[in-house]
Amino acid sequence: MLTTTMHDINVTQTRGGNTRKTTSNELVGRYSTIVADQRLSWTTHLRLQRLLGQGGQGVVYLTEQRGADQFTLPVALKIFSPERFESARAYDEAMHRIAHVASAIAQIQHDNLLDVYNFVDRNRIRMMVMEWVDGYDLQQLLVPGMLQRIRSRVSNRRWKYLNQVIVTRGPIHPRVQPGVAVAIVRDCLAALAALHREELVHGDMKPSNVMLKRSGHAKIIDFGSAFDLAEPPPTRSCTPAYAAPEVLEGNDCTPRSDLASLGYVLIELLAGRPLFANCTNCRELLEAKRALPQTMVDILPEDVTVNELLMNFCRGMIAPDPMLRFASAEAADLLKEGAAAFHRQLVKGDLSVEYGNEIRLWLEELKEMEEAEREAGMNETTDPFGTC
Repeated sequence: MLTTTMHDINVTQTRGGNTRKTTSNELVGRYSTIVADQRLSWTTHLRLQRLLGQGGQGVVYLTEQRGADQFTLPVALKIFSPERFESARAYDEAMHRIAHVASAIAQIQHDNLLDVYNFVDRNRIRMMVMEWVDGYDLQQLLVPGMLQRIRSRVSNRRWKYLNQVIVTRGPIHPRVQPGVAVAIVRDCLAALAALHREELVHGDMKPSNVMLKRSGHAKIIDFGSAFDLAEPPPTRSCTPAYAAPEVLEGNDCTPRSDLASLGYVLIELLAGRPLFANCTNCRELLEAKRALPQTMVDILPEDVTVNELLMNFCRGMIAPDPMLRFASAEAADLLKEGAAAFHRQLVKGDLSVEYGNEIRLWLEELKEMEEAEREAGMNETTDPFGTC
C-alpha cells in the first residue's frame, strides 16, 4: 500500500513522499534570468475571425489570441477608426483619453462589466483587447424572428412557459416579461454603480451595449464613449434615441444620464417596441422624452401599468429633470421604490423565479437553434434570428 509522508508542506514531493530534486539543464539559467530581470516583452499573435459589430468608432472582431504550446483564447478586438477625426493629432488625443478610461475600467474587475485586457497600437491605429462574451446583446434578441423561429423547436409546454415567464410577442418586437427585464436591469445597475464609484460615466447605454452571457448574467460592454468626470472630453458621442434629455440639449452628461438611458432600455423591453421610432428630429425626440413619464401608461402593457411599484421605478429612471431621477445606480436598485423592491414583491406574490437560470436556459435554446441552422446551411447572416 502506497503512503505519502509530508515533511514540509511548502516543498514539492513525489507520490512516495520524497522531496522532488532540482535538476540542472540548459533552461534553468534562462528561467533565472527572466525572474531576476523582472521585465518582459513579447509579440502577441491575433487572428481576426469574424466581424461582431461596427459603428462610428470602428469595428469589433471575434479574434483568436495565440500563445505558446498551441494555447488559444477567443477575445474581442475593437479597432478604432481615425476617419471621423479631423487630424491624426485629434485621433491620438481621443485615443489617449479612451486608454485612460479603459485602464481604470480594467482595474474595477466587476462581474457585470466587460473585462478589458489591453490597449495597443499598430502603426498608430489603436486597438482594445477585451473579453469575448459568449451570448447575445439585447438588440439581437429584440427581433420578431427570435420568437417565430424558436417556436418550432420547443414543446407546447415549454412555449407556454417561455411566454408567461421570459419573453412573449410584443407590438413590434418581443416583449420581455417584467421579472426578467428587471433582473437584466439590476445587473446593469450593479455595473453602473461600479463605474460611477470610480467617477466614470458610460455615456452610451443602449440595447446593443448590454450582453446576456450564456451563464444568464448581463454585462455592459463598449466603453468607447465612457469618460472620467474629472476629465470630460471636448466632444461627446451618443445614440440620440437612448440619450438623456440633458445630453441632447448639450448639457453635462452625468451618472444620472446613464440611468435615464438604461431606463429607456427597460421600458423598451417591457413595451415590445421602440420608444421614439416616430421622432424625425431632435426637437421631437426631446418632447417625446419629456412626456414619457405620462405617455408610458399608453405604451406599456396592462400587466406592467397595474403595478404601481414598477411604474414608479420606471419614472425614477427616466424623469426628464435629472435631479428627479434616482440619486445613483445603487439607489435605483436598493431604495424602497427600486428594482430590488419589485423583485421582493414578486417573491411575496409567489411570482418569482431564478432569473439567472431562466435566462441561461433560454439562451441555451437559442444557441442550439443557431447551431442547428448553421449546420443545415440556413444561417448565412450575422443576425442569428433574422429580421422578419
